[in-house]
Amino acid sequence: MHYDCLIIDDEKLLADSTAEYFNLFGVKTAVAYHASECREFFRENTADLLLLDINLGDSSGFALCKELREQTKIPILFISARTSDDDQIIALNIGGDDYIQKPYSLSVLLAKVKVVLKRYGQRKSTEYSDGYLTVDFQAKQVRIKDIPVKLTALEFKLLSYLIQHADAVISKQELFEKVWGDKFTGDGTLNVHIRKIREAIEPEPGNPRYVITVWGDGYLFKGGPQ
Repeated sequence: MHYDCLIIDDEKLLADSTAEYFNLFGVKTAVAYHASECREFFRENTADLLLLDINLGDSSGFALCKELREQTKIPILFISARTSDDDQIIALNIGGDDYIQKPYSLSVLLAKVKVVLKRYGQRKSTEYSDGYLTVDFQAKQVRIKDIPVKLTALEFKLLSYLIQHADAVISKQELFEKVWGDKFTGDGTLNVHIRKIREAIEPEPGNPRYVITVWGDGYLFKGGPQ
């Protein structure tokens, strides 16, 4: 599943209240209380931004940041009660994008997070291409081996959403809300659109390699070259 924000903080009450506040204002947020839970989270989920505490029960936020920077370029904002300049300098030098001191105002923190998410969204790639399938998100064009393929506007929106959250299982409910804008859309409608996308882009629609069904959970776009 894809989230806008992941909070990694062993202060459970603060982490939970921050996540609850963010979710109320449309920033989909999850919580991990330890470094090990963060690693587990990324085995099955994705996020566009991290709020990372320095003091974690089973690790250091500094060590976790270094580890994560080997795998991802998403923004990492440190949140900590530590006030020394040295801590802030270390945090920024090892890959942190900002340093926010506790106690923080939820409204101010939310505003900062929204600004960073907006900037990060603008930096995301405008095209997916693996040598076989090319999807131009700005021009809203799909090509197979450089030959244009026709998709309806909704099919393109659905395919784009799956690609932009590649390798993460996206639930049907999330697709209904994010693609259709209607959480009451039926499974039959989604299944028809998935079938049409597969017929358009898959080398073997009956044995898909791109749009994978994860039974009981949703769908996953598996990227990479042929």
